[in-house]
This record gives sequence, structure tokens and C-alpha cells, in this order.
Amino acid sequence: MRIVVIGGSGHVGSFLVPRLIRAGHEVINISRGTSAPYTDPPEWQQVRQVIADREQEDREGTFGDRVAELGADVVVDLVCFTFESASALVRRLRGEVGHLLHCGSIWRYGASLKLPISEGSDAAAAPKDEYGIQKGDIARMLKEETASGGLPTTSLHPGHIVGPGWLPIGPLGNLDPAVWQTLSSGQPLRVPGSGAELMHHVHADDVAQAFERAIEHREAAAGEDFNIVAPTALTVRGYVGIAASWFGQSPNLETVSWEEFRRETTADFAESSWNHLSRNHCFSIEKAKSLLGYAPRYEPEQAIHESLRWLIEHDKLRVAGRLGAFAG
Repeated sequence: MRIVVIGGSGHVGSFLVPRLIRAGHEVINISRGTSAPYTDPPEWQQVRQVIADREQEDREGTFGDRVAELGADVVVDLVCFTFESASALVRRLRGEVGHLLHCGSIWRYGASLKLPISEGSDAAAAPKDEYGIQKGDIARMLKEETASGGLPTTSLHPGHIVGPGWLPIGPLGNLDPAVWQTLSSGQPLRVPGSGAELMHHVHADDVAQAFERAIEHREAAAGEDFNIVAPTALTVRGYVGIAASWFGQSPNLETVSWEEFRRETTADFAESSWNHLSRNHCFSIEKAKSLLGYAPRYEPEQAIHESLRWLIEHDKLRVAGRLGAFAG
């Protein structure tokens, strides 16, 4: 098939595009052309590159035309963040392509009420942030589009995406690189809340696998939405203990109030920590396993270890000690 990937040079696309080439598909990548993919296998040489500024073309009302003119059988949209942009693309591709797949987010869910959270259940409150609200609205619109006999669509909702080339969301629920210096040196890590809060990571290649399976199983995937995460979630306390052990350290965790934590870090890091930890997320992947055959290769700690190893080896992250080999 001819598959157009919008945003294929990002976290998920870096793994998805080579997968699709290996599966025998013709792939066209639409991107701004400002950054290289996170992976560089030879399959990228077979990819047709189209340079486009989606935000600008959305404002001009021309982006949907650009995509439609490529004559794709399947379109994978990895970088859509507003309801208006998603709706415009659906309207333009209706009757033009056989399947539209959208990359959503687990942040379409608000704080957890029951665990694990399954698609369509009452296990989570509604999101309060604009990003989560938009992702939730897009997912509902896509389901309604397919249910009404329109464009066949599927939305996949990854957890906190991890992979070689970028910092993982750390045990404080933010991207503060100083956390890894603290853990590697055995110093106390001051954690807001109880330490029992959950985060659900996923390796970028496992997300790519899910998209590939959804393309292969269009009949099962059409009109559906899927949680795409690792087989298990990490508590903050468990995350700290596992990560400290990689550096030969024992966990040294001190719980503090949110007020204390906010005084000790930047406003941006504090906000990110609150957004991640207050949600307290753990998801079920049974639907993706049963309908798509989704089979994640990485436990969350494996994905995080791989990411840290890449960053340290490429002098992108400074730590106090040597990162040991992954065991477990």
C-alpha cells in the first residue's frame, strides 16, 4: 500500500516508517524538514520526503489538499493536536483514503478513579487541561465519523513515550535531568505526594508496532480507539528503587508536600510533575491485544534504561556513576 505518515521524523515515526518499509509498503513522510529521525536504518533511503508546515497550511486551508493529492491508501497522522485540524483533515480525506490513523494520548483521560483504565469505561475523570480535552474530542469525533459510515478511522493513545534519543519522563513526573544525577549519586530524592502515584510509559517502537498492527487489521481497528502502553506501570517509589539500582545505589526517597516541592523546583517542572502524578494512571491493553495482536516488547524500566544508556553514551546526560547493564 501507499502510506502517508504525517510527522514521521518524530518519536513514533522514527520507528514506524522503517517498519512499514520492511513490510513492503511505499511510504511518504510529511514533515517540516527541520530535524532528522531518531533512528537511521537504511530503510529511510526508500522514503519519499515531503516538506510542509502544517500549522501554516492549516491556517490557509490547504493542508488537507496536500495530503489528498498524494493518493494514499492509508494516512497515519502523528502530529495533530487540535480538533479543528483533525476535523479538516477528515473532511478532505473522506472518500479519498481507505484508513486514517490518529496518534492520540493517554492524557485524554483525567485523574484515575479505578485501575486499570480501559477504553470507554468510567475509570477516569474528564481531563482538565487543553491538550487532554482536545485529544479526547478528536478521539470521539473519529469514532463518530466511522460509525456514521464515513471515513474509516482509528485512534491510538500512547503513554509516556520512551526511546533512544530523548529524556524519559523521570520518577518526579517531569524532564528535569538533575533527577538522574541525584539518583546516580545516592543522594535523597525529594518526591511530592506519597510515592505510590503511577505513571505508564511505553517504548516508541511498541507504539510503532501498534500502528503497524492496526494498519494490517483494518477491519478490526476501524472505528476503534486503543490504549497503547507497556504491560505494566511504575509507581514513583518503584521507579526510584529500580533506577537507583542501575547505578549501584539504594533508593533514597523523601516524600514532601506539594507546597514544599513547588518551592524547590521551577514552575514548569512543578506543573509537569503535577500533571503526571495527579492523574495516577495505569491502563489496560487487553483491547489492543485482542483486536490488533499488540504485543509490547518492553517493560517500562527496560525502555527507560535503553533511553538513559543512549543519552549517557552520547554525552547528552551527566550522571555521577556508571550505568550498569539492564537485569531483570
